Amino acid sequence: MQKYIFLILLFSSITGMTYAHELNGIITAEESDKPIEGVGVYNKNTGAYTYTNISGYFELDDISVGDVIYFYRLGYENYELVISENNLDASIDVVLRISPASLDQVLIVSKVNVLSTLAAVDLKTNPVKSSQEILRTIPGLIIGQHAGGGKAEQIFLRGFDIDHGTDIAINVDGMPVNMVSHAHGQGYADMHFIIPETIDNIDFGKGTYYADKGNFNTAGYIDINTKKSIDKSLISLEAGQFNSLRALGMIKLIDEDFSSAYVATELMLTDGYFESPQNFNRLNIMGRYNYNNYDDEEFDISISHFQSKWDASGQIPQRAVDSGLITRWGAIDDTEGGNTSRSNIWVNHKKLLDEHSSVKTSAYLSKYDFELFSNFTFFLEDPVNGDQIQQKEDRTIIGAQSVYEHSFHVEDHDTQLKYKAGIGFRYDDANNVQLSRTLNRQTILERLAFGNIDEVNGFLFADLTYKKNKWTLIPGLRVDYFNFDYENLLSTTYDNKSEDKIKVSPKFNAIFAASPKVQVYAKSGLGFHSNDTRVVVANSGEKILPSAFGTDLGFIYKPFGRLVINAAFWSLFLEQEFVYVGDAAIVEPSGKTERYGFDFGLRYQFTDWLFLNTDINYAHARSVEEPKGEDYIPLAPDFTSTGGLFVKNLSNFSGGISYRFVNDRPANEDNSIVADGYFVTDFNLNYSLKNWTFGLIIENLFDTEWNETQFATESRLFNEPNPVEEIHFTPGTPFFLRGKISVNF
Repeated sequence: MQKYIFLILLFSSITGMTYAHELNGIITAEESDKPIEGVGVYNKNTGAYTYTNISGYFELDDISVGDVIYFYRLGYENYELVISENNLDASIDVVLRISPASLDQVLIVSKVNVLSTLAAVDLKTNPVKSSQEILRTIPGLIIGQHAGGGKAEQIFLRGFDIDHGTDIAINVDGMPVNMVSHAHGQGYADMHFIIPETIDNIDFGKGTYYADKGNFNTAGYIDINTKKSIDKSLISLEAGQFNSLRALGMIKLIDEDFSSAYVATELMLTDGYFESPQNFNRLNIMGRYNYNNYDDEEFDISISHFQSKWDASGQIPQRAVDSGLITRWGAIDDTEGGNTSRSNIWVNHKKLLDEHSSVKTSAYLSKYDFELFSNFTFFLEDPVNGDQIQQKEDRTIIGAQSVYEHSFHVEDHDTQLKYKAGIGFRYDDANNVQLSRTLNRQTILERLAFGNIDEVNGFLFADLTYKKNKWTLIPGLRVDYFNFDYENLLSTTYDNKSEDKIKVSPKFNAIFAASPKVQVYAKSGLGFHSNDTRVVVANSGEKILPSAFGTDLGFIYKPFGRLVINAAFWSLFLEQEFVYVGDAAIVEPSGKTERYGFDFGLRYQFTDWLFLNTDINYAHARSVEEPKGEDYIPLAPDFTSTGGLFVKNLSNFSGGISYRFVNDRPANEDNSIVADGYFVTDFNLNYSLKNWTFGLIIENLFDTEWNETQFATESRLFNEPNPVEEIHFTPGTPFFLRGKISVNF
């Protein structure tokens, strides 16, 4: 045997070949003695890396004596292993100890979206306190609410007024949140069916660069993952100003070796800070069962129901406040409001075929309804009855997706390859989708649009991750097929139109991990958001899937263990598209647009318990085909910033102070009407005593006067002879104090 080994070594030295050594093993948690999925295993000497699968197994090639292997995962203490003759080509067991989330646990390697891990640190050091705050954990993203929590939030990101979700793809455990061809607006994404305390982590990416992300992924995507299990049961009660009450319960039902289950409920009630009570209520309930054999299979099934009802004071004209007709908290028409509900069932299944191959499958079914009453123009269209409108729909969504992954090594085992291929579909059946003029929510005066929508999206995607030394290259391709079908119920005869379209979207990412402290990346790709089915059939299928071409050039730098800096230059160009204006039942061309800008972020952990983060974002957004000076994109923010200082586990105290800033921005195309910017500060403090937690939450700590949402709107008040175009706004939250008490058991 020794003779054969000598001959192999002699042949290798003559031919220049080197024998590739391998390190493999199982990683478990000390507290539970169970395997941990998703642990990063990184060779600091060569830059090679891998992640553990659901059985906790990892395999890392091209190992040499003297290599330093780093094991890391957020929420666990880091572990280092130095390769010696004794553990070369060995199979090892690594045990990680649970530890509070820390920037020490973040490694800058060749991962496509390292910023998601940084956002996860933000989330775990300052957990969200409401559904609205879920989105605020995304660096550079600003949200606004103009129905007191009844409607989906208005979203701003990378020079976009995304409205309620048109240019950002949002998913929960693989189930889409965005609604295609929605009664109120394309891409409408109401996330209020998510109970904040059930969120485990958030994965996000800016830009159009991800083959597995499809419709609405232009400015970016957000994937929210809920907890598969809970350690303890929780009951919490929150009460505060404006007759506000929130009750939460999370009860652990099953806690066995391979199975776990819990149920979570949430009830919210408030009158709001307006002069006319909102009479707002929201009920959430969610149950989840998880099976994991910690070997080769994991399965979970979740069921949830959400319903909400509210009254609203709407967007009010600035002139009505200036003249003293109403206060900032008043209303021109306080009969606005609505109700909505969503029931879901979704399943996820993962199967390891071997150490290098897996199949992930997800499927979902949602039943959704929506009814909204609004009045944006008051007495402009109907001087007698007013301009109240009703938007309504009933919808069923069915979808599924399967993804196959396989990884392997080539050449002399210093090159890693992984390919991923997926197939899936989504079907939306939206019935009685309507826009009507109404009186006092009771009488339908005129139907402006009324029909049934069927929309099918089938898709294929694939990408290849090629890693050699410090370089990672990821080419990808996505193909989407759409069928748009609309039955117009306003026609006296049968009127059904259908159109088909195929969209091909190539992607490419290049990452250079210069060292364990520095990552430089370049990204590019085509994305899109589909247009409303009513637009598609009205335009006979022409220009209905306009492309968005994006590029990013950036870096992430970690000069030492607890400081991370990131920066990126980016651009995004959109083709001509037609936009369906749900509030008016008309089609408007928007023209070509260009956006480019700069993102900067900093996260620093001063001590084990003190964290700081800040994000600064600049965007230049213009219409390409309009003359200079008339090419502004209404409500596109050009300068925003968010950040805060947070304390975690300091002598039983936790909490923080955070801010969000939005600069003045144009409200119309020639910037003659300006939406005022704002700087708002929030504060929270918690004290834990054994299994009890007592908390204080203050929104708008300094009682700043600010407008949360603003639009340039032409309207006419009852006593005005002529209409006026000016800023209409929803006032932002004033000083809002709530107390909280929670118990774990």
